[in-house]
Amino acid sequence: MNREPLTPHDPILRTRTALEVTALLRELHEVGRPFGIQWGSAAVNDTTIDGRLLIDFGHAPAYTLLNLLELLRETDRQ
Repeated sequence: MNREPLTPHDPILRTRTALEVTALLRELHEVGRPFGIQWGSAAVNDTTIDGRLLIDFGHAPAYTLLNLLELLRETDRQ
């Protein structure tokens, strides 16, 4: 991973819009498919906590989704 993993209070989590996060979920489905990583029911929740969007996919927070996506991107580059 080229960057440090995101943390629960990373400021970038406050800048993501629902459309951006939805696009990231679509990307996760595409790049995760070869690894069996699929969350068909994952969606942006209309609720926010302290300015951060919530994502409905199990019990994992949004930063976990973004960190996983970055790891898959790195794997795809190699």
